[in-house]
Amino acid sequence: MGRRRSQAVTLADVARLAGVSVATASKAINARAQVAEATRQRVLLAASELSFRPNALARGLISGRTRTIGLLTDELGGRFSIPVLLGAENALGNERMSVLLCDARGDAIRRRHYVNTLLAQQVDGFIVVGDRNDVRPSLTRDIPVPVVYVYAESDDPADVSLVADDAGGARLAAEHLIALGRRRIAHVTGPHGYRAARDRVTGLRAVLAEHGLALSGGEPLYGEWSQRWGRHAAHLLVAADPGLDAIFCGNDQIAAGVAQSLRDLGRSVPGDVAVVGYDNWLELAADCRPPLTTIDLNLEQLGAAAVAHLSAALDGRPSSGLFRQPCRLIVRESTIITG
Repeated sequence: MGRRRSQAVTLADVARLAGVSVATASKAINARAQVAEATRQRVLLAASELSFRPNALARGLISGRTRTIGLLTDELGGRFSIPVLLGAENALGNERMSVLLCDARGDAIRRRHYVNTLLAQQVDGFIVVGDRNDVRPSLTRDIPVPVVYVYAESDDPADVSLVADDAGGARLAAEHLIALGRRRIAHVTGPHGYRAARDRVTGLRAVLAEHGLALSGGEPLYGEWSQRWGRHAAHLLVAADPGLDAIFCGNDQIAAGVAQSLRDLGRSVPGDVAVVGYDNWLELAADCRPPLTTIDLNLEQLGAAAVAHLSAALDGRPSSGLFRQPCRLIVRESTIITG
């Protein structure tokens, strides 16, 4: 009579069928080098015949790994964290690793609680996801397993941090506009306190200088990350330079507001003024009138890259320093004249 469903197949059963010791069966199944290939194949065949499934907890005790990663974020409900987390989760799934997700909501006490909770679960490592591309205090000294920071930079240069290349993204936007023949390019962005805003200005100015161009209006307009600010800024820019022919915006919300005000002012987009946004917030960019050309931060790839760095650290190949993930240009009708 066959084995009843309630009787789980054990490693001892596999070893008995293969005619080897339990220790040898364990080494064969875990691909240890101390086992002859013929013996390994005999054990694997026995495991297949018995439909043996290794117990994850038991394997963790043997290997010292639980194959579980802690994902710690400060902004689970935000537009930036979710794509990063999806990319990380997909990559972890490919590595057959599990994920424990905690949202600290920007609270230091809650963050410390979750760090302790995840450590009590014996996670193999941490991915710490920021809510902005800025420098943040390192948590690594309090965490005895590898840590990777993503969409945030640790203030400890010995840590590994992955951020979006905001200066590079701005370069893509500027080069696109110049390639279209635009020469009087203005810039409106968010608060000066955000490194992302400052880096995008740096990238834009560099490209303009390479082409012997000056920024329309002389200086970028810093303000809020909002459509309201975009609407107001567009009026200021047109008043300062009625002949401007392009506006590069620090995010898609600002760009949507700019496009609205340009229509109200009788300026066609992109006929009179080309508009480029940033972030590729699809719900906004695709529904804008006209749909926005924008810069995609490649956030899912950023999450996957964080997993690659963490996996390397777990394999004894840790990295350190700051890594910038390239962005990509998404071209839509706000810069390209159709018809």
